[in-house]
Amino acid sequence: MKIKINSPYPLGANWIEEEDGVKFSIFSENAEKIELILYSAQNEVKEVIEVKNKLGNIWYTFVSGIKPKQLYAYRVYGHYNPNKGHRFNPNKVLIDPYAKAIAGEVVFNEAILGYDKHDPQQDLSFNPIDSSQFIPKCVVINPYFEWDDKGFILPNKEDLIIYELHVKGFTKLREDLDEKIRGTYSALASDKIINYLQDLGVNAVELMPIHYFIDEKVLVEKGLKNYWGYSPINFFSPSCRYSSNGIFGEQVIEFKKMVNELHNAGIAVILDVVFNHTGEGDHLGPTISFRGIDNASYYLLDPNNPRFYLDYTGTGNTLNLKHPMVIRMITDSLRYWIQEMHVDGFRFDLATTFMRDYDKIDLNSRLLIAIQQDPIISNSILIAEPWDLWPEGYQLGNFPSDWSEWNNKFRNTVRRFWKGENVTYEEIANRIMGSPDIFMNKNRKATSSINYVTSHDGFTLEDLVSYNEKHNEANSFENKDGEKENYSWNCGCEGPTNDINILNLREKQKKNLIITLMVSQGIPMVLGGDELSRTQKGNNNAFCQDNEISWFDWKLDERKINFLKFFKEAIKFRKENKISKSEYIINSFIWLNKDGNLVDETTWKSPTKFVAFIIKDLGILTILNSSNENIKFKLPEGKWKLILSSEIGKEEIAEKELLVELKSSLIYKKL
Repeated sequence: MKIKINSPYPLGANWIEEEDGVKFSIFSENAEKIELILYSAQNEVKEVIEVKNKLGNIWYTFVSGIKPKQLYAYRVYGHYNPNKGHRFNPNKVLIDPYAKAIAGEVVFNEAILGYDKHDPQQDLSFNPIDSSQFIPKCVVINPYFEWDDKGFILPNKEDLIIYELHVKGFTKLREDLDEKIRGTYSALASDKIINYLQDLGVNAVELMPIHYFIDEKVLVEKGLKNYWGYSPINFFSPSCRYSSNGIFGEQVIEFKKMVNELHNAGIAVILDVVFNHTGEGDHLGPTISFRGIDNASYYLLDPNNPRFYLDYTGTGNTLNLKHPMVIRMITDSLRYWIQEMHVDGFRFDLATTFMRDYDKIDLNSRLLIAIQQDPIISNSILIAEPWDLWPEGYQLGNFPSDWSEWNNKFRNTVRRFWKGENVTYEEIANRIMGSPDIFMNKNRKATSSINYVTSHDGFTLEDLVSYNEKHNEANSFENKDGEKENYSWNCGCEGPTNDINILNLREKQKKNLIITLMVSQGIPMVLGGDELSRTQKGNNNAFCQDNEISWFDWKLDERKINFLKFFKEAIKFRKENKISKSEYIINSFIWLNKDGNLVDETTWKSPTKFVAFIIKDLGILTILNSSNENIKFKLPEGKWKLILSSEIGKEEIAEKELLVELKSSLIYKKL
């Protein structure tokens, strides 16, 4: 892009090589004065420059003679009047919202609070302590990178198999990697890891948040960390926590190399992004960036009392998605990650906040329209987490036509079915068909449904069949955090056991869940580590466990090796048989009862623990028995070859009648 010195755009710090300098540009609607601070590599102030050029609400200046790796930050002056929504405090050094790299981490100290915490008035008071030494500095980057991923072709939506992973946890304990790169972008780009992903059979990785984020004060005080990363403080900079090469912009190059290598291996990259809130929290939170730059513009404030924030996210604040410059920041971020970082799509955390018109839901919200009309963003993979934490927040099925959505109804129904609860035949059938009852009548495609039985949020697959209750004591919240209802079943013993019968049943249940996932229409997403039988010891909310509770354990015994082999076979089955289609194929499903007859209306509407169906276009027969009884099933005419099973030692060829073991699933193909 040709960048002009005398233009306010683009925002951020942009190096202009031919002019031997950097143009800085920042938005603030209510500021009275802005200072740019340049720092040495030792974090010492080199120069303070008042930003005097202004067009509209964009403040900008050009500084000659500086280059990439230059450290910088801002001080912003204005009224400190929380009752009016303004929290300007020039004693607070602030991170540029458009910074492309940030060096170091925020250090929690009372200096980063805009108010005096010792004052009885709390946030109505003013804190004069300088925060400079506790705030990481922004970094000017050299955007150039020599990509060679031009041959990468994004898989069709119906062919996607998504693998959700945490950049650090995935490789931190991988002993065959150089210790210096374990848990980093470089590890994910290594031949060993890419070969593993290819061998597993997935063709897309969904990275848990890598935007620069902070550790919340409550966690720091408990000696814990924000492991998941859902507390962003910037939407352009990749977190330096996952960099092996340094923090002065090298993390950007390292991230690009990772994407480049994944693409060359045929693997798409999807980012889990958090545009609903920031890590600055509620009115008692720190002043790190947005709050000090223009609180009233960036955040959704209570119209009756602007001192307080509207909190639709459960985190203390909500971004003001009504403001055009906040919308612009988000769309600029999305385009940046697509064009400059080559990512292929996004999973939007708590995406119902995009639809919020205060307490009402607006399906034609400004941000959704902005994304839909953008020719670059709209052509990427767009996945919504279709809920937030406010009334009417559950909006599964209501996102635009070319979006996909995390389908927790699939998760819950499949879990309940295999637990042995009363699920109607119609309900489990709809989930297997891609949830047409949710999406089809809105002219959506089967690929609208992101099917999953586990995700980062909740039990792992191993824990789903090993625990009836959550065990989150390590989080130091008295086990009050995390979902109470997990639809899990421990198979007869809570937690670890040496009982071979229980262990065999757990392995069977895991296979049942994965078979159901892989035979269903829609886009399957698997939780990274489930194939390794990863346990979090019953913790279903390990957001603060940056340790062995969350990290992948690569040391596999015979049981785990056998399940990994099965997992690969299940993915291979889905790919080779082209199970999923873009359009709904309702008429291709033939639903059967245990007698081999077509399911009648009464059975369709009744609870069942036995489901059988043929996908006639593929000649695939699937039998699911979640009951506690062996069931005789009359096979459709012809010979059928077993291709996937949760049973051990099942006959390969079947005809006429079949004994289906309790708690088992079978897939046959017609010969």
